[in-house]
Amino acid sequence: MKCPCQQQQSDLSLLQPVLQKYASVKGSLITILQQAQEIYGYLPTDVLYHIAEQTGSTPARVLGTATFYTQFRFQPIGKYLITLCDGTACHVNGSARIAAAVQEYLQVENGGTTADGLFSFSIAACLGCCSLSPVMMINEDTYGSLTPAKVLEILKDIRKKEAAQ
Repeated sequence: MKCPCQQQQSDLSLLQPVLQKYASVKGSLITILQQAQEIYGYLPTDVLYHIAEQTGSTPARVLGTATFYTQFRFQPIGKYLITLCDGTACHVNGSARIAAAVQEYLQVENGGTTADGLFSFSIAACLGCCSLSPVMMINEDTYGSLTPAKVLEILKDIRKKEAAQ
């Protein structure tokens, strides 16, 4: 079922190989959503409705599943996704100070993206790297034993690298 209020903007053909493989496989909705997010960078509304239509699910089931899990995003993200752990070990070891340093330097709130679209910032319940606490990931790279100064150095290095390109 297509959402009458939503204009189609996404190239839905990009999702066809995923839907061909998984649409009829029971219990594959999360896999489809994960792969859709990998393709588009987030889950656009028209893609969610298309998934519902192609899998025979209701839009409510697809949207309910997508909104239940924190791994799914509904807005485009920056080139660099910063995910800061706030699990127990990280929290005890100063993740709040790390968050404050990131937010102040980038002028971005939790869940937000910088005005230049370069960075998105997110706080996660746990990254599973307790021995490295406090820890953050930037895209696929993990940074541990963080201090506010170390975080600023990492972010400044990324900005320098981007400016040189």
